[in-house]
Amino acid sequence: MRRWSLLGALMICVLLVVPAWAEDKALEDRVKKLEESVQQFKEHERQEREREPGLPSEPPSEPGIGPLPEVGKERRREMQAPLSFGSTGSGRLVYAKPFVAAPKAVVGGYMDIQYRSQRKGSIENGYGGLTNNFDQQRFVPFIFADITEHVKFASEIEIEHGIREEGGPDRELEFGLEFAHIDYLVKEPFNLRAGILLLPIGKFNLLHDSPLNDLTDRPLVSQLIIPTTVAETGAGFYGTIYPGRISKVDYEFYVTTGPCGYETNGTPNINEATGTRGARQRKCAADDGFDINNGKTVVGRLAYSPVLGVEVAASSYYGNAAPFANYNPLSITAIDWTLQRGPFELIGEAAWAYARGNSRAISGNTIGAPGPAPAPGMLLTGIGGNSGLGIPPQRMNGLYIQGNYHFMPDFLTKLSPKRFGEGSTFTAVVRYDRVNTNQDNTAGGFGDLEQISFGLNYRPVEDAVFKMSYQYQPMAFNPNTSQRIHDSAFVISAATYF
Repeated sequence: MRRWSLLGALMICVLLVVPAWAEDKALEDRVKKLEESVQQFKEHERQEREREPGLPSEPPSEPGIGPLPEVGKERRREMQAPLSFGSTGSGRLVYAKPFVAAPKAVVGGYMDIQYRSQRKGSIENGYGGLTNNFDQQRFVPFIFADITEHVKFASEIEIEHGIREEGGPDRELEFGLEFAHIDYLVKEPFNLRAGILLLPIGKFNLLHDSPLNDLTDRPLVSQLIIPTTVAETGAGFYGTIYPGRISKVDYEFYVTTGPCGYETNGTPNINEATGTRGARQRKCAADDGFDINNGKTVVGRLAYSPVLGVEVAASSYYGNAAPFANYNPLSITAIDWTLQRGPFELIGEAAWAYARGNSRAISGNTIGAPGPAPAPGMLLTGIGGNSGLGIPPQRMNGLYIQGNYHFMPDFLTKLSPKRFGEGSTFTAVVRYDRVNTNQDNTAGGFGDLEQISFGLNYRPVEDAVFKMSYQYQPMAFNPNTSQRIHDSAFVISAATYF
């Protein structure tokens, strides 16, 4: 419409500037040329309309017909026939998939590398304790996609210690889906989600990426009580509500497969040395990661932010951790907080776990086979990963409190604006960790740990970070000797999104 208006205005201007009495040959030539221009313009408009989506100039073809697409360049037309078993072709059909003709996915990820120097030989390597070690701990690709305006897909593939190759029971590459789910967006207060879900137990399990965090090691409570990363297959809903002008409430609620609290012979997977880590679905011996009972787990988190920069949240997880004919539920309750004011941040989390009946034998167990198995309900002793008499724990708790201060010295900005200019920052960090994976053992077990960390990191941009920290560990545990020790460590690492 705008182009027709401009054309009409042009014609009027031409006619106005021509004297009314001019009847010479030059005027006729100009009018004739103007008419030819109008015809050319109409033909151009017709051709453009034919190229518009939904008005193809030629009938749609099958995916297996025609030249092979240039992957990543060509885009799928709205009227193109979908791939189906009715499509013809053979070898070329691999290029007929929808994402090839209409790329929707976005690929990214993060990786980290660290060097650790431990005062005592407490780094596990299978050959005894080490005092220092390089470790490329995580390489995590992301794949996200907008399927439609309302259908979204998100996933992470976690590869830990990727230098290793599969070659035996103790040399298997740690590889798996950290999460992979489909979202159906209804409205901001209510949306649906299904797949392998990152469970909303505390906040750190949701925001655990190495480049995001200001210290190399994850908090102890997020390693042993809430076993980050913990994910399960399931479905549920989430959303955001605004109760006031500047306040908001975020929530998530899911029904999932549940924990795997026992080995096939009835040995508890929850112990003092590793806390609840062994009860994650990804560690289960069940075929294909299926449920070990017919009971499902419920998990949810409710977060309240009264003003920007302040958030307090509570979360809970509850489900049966025992196989058929037993009911020994695992419950985890957590609170987390985030306070931000200017360059200062105060973050933290506290969690309590209760593995009911974890210290006693379940029915159908074969512990000690080929000898007699413990009777159901009998107190278990001599179970590995536990101190004292080797009695598995039932109750455990932990917390961390972390303070961050972001700054950038002026003299560095003046010295090198490109390296220390806008977008770059230093962060000074201090964190206190405390966990107890066996509250029933008053003498202090393997998981009765305390740690104070001091760190300094530099971010050239927000997505990349170089970290340095010192860990003072007045109460630590040596996994090589199964002894409680007093230890310390110096850690240097780098991490980046890509």
